[in-house]
Amino acid sequence: MRLDAIRPEDIEKKSFEIITELLGDMVLDPINEPVIMRCIHTSADLEYARGLCFSDNAVLLLKKALREGCRLVTDTRMAWAGINKRQAANWNVEVLCFMDDEDVAAEARARGVTRAAVCMEKAMRLEGPILFAVGNAPTALLALSEAMEGRGYRPAGIIGVPVGFVNVVESKELIMGGPAPYIVSRGRKGGSNIAAAICNALLKQ
Repeated sequence: MRLDAIRPEDIEKKSFEIITELLGDMVLDPINEPVIMRCIHTSADLEYARGLCFSDNAVLLLKKALREGCRLVTDTRMAWAGINKRQAANWNVEVLCFMDDEDVAAEARARGVTRAAVCMEKAMRLEGPILFAVGNAPTALLALSEAMEGRGYRPAGIIGVPVGFVNVVESKELIMGGPAPYIVSRGRKGGSNIAAAICNALLKQ
């Protein structure tokens, strides 16, 4: 097959057809399905069909927050880079990441904590509703959990999909036990690409 005969939209369409075939008789919640399918498409990992957890009405609530122009804050530049800025602009959504800010790095060094945690704290000082998309750092989720429990902080929502082995499972469980609407990948799987994929699925619809 010639390269110029392959259209990007056809690749995506065929990919989704293959995913649907591989899922077989599994029935997905129609509201959550676009998010699940986008994560599988991004990772080629069918386990997201079972591993993604949604709080009650999470997709509707997060889409409502985006539609009303909440800020979207990520814990990594990779997740930030993967979010479709044109679609975000259509929703009047500002996409932010503070990981490279000098004040964040200085405070993290002084306190002996991760920059990701300080990033979340900096974002929580902003005015207005915020949707957090965490794809790498469980300490970011721990910072959010502590703020919700200790100070009554209430984000517009949390996408909690950090990947790894240290505090990853535990931090996700804290978010799933908290008061904020969430989309969480249960277990150790996730990543900045998954965080961005979820954001794009919410922005695209």
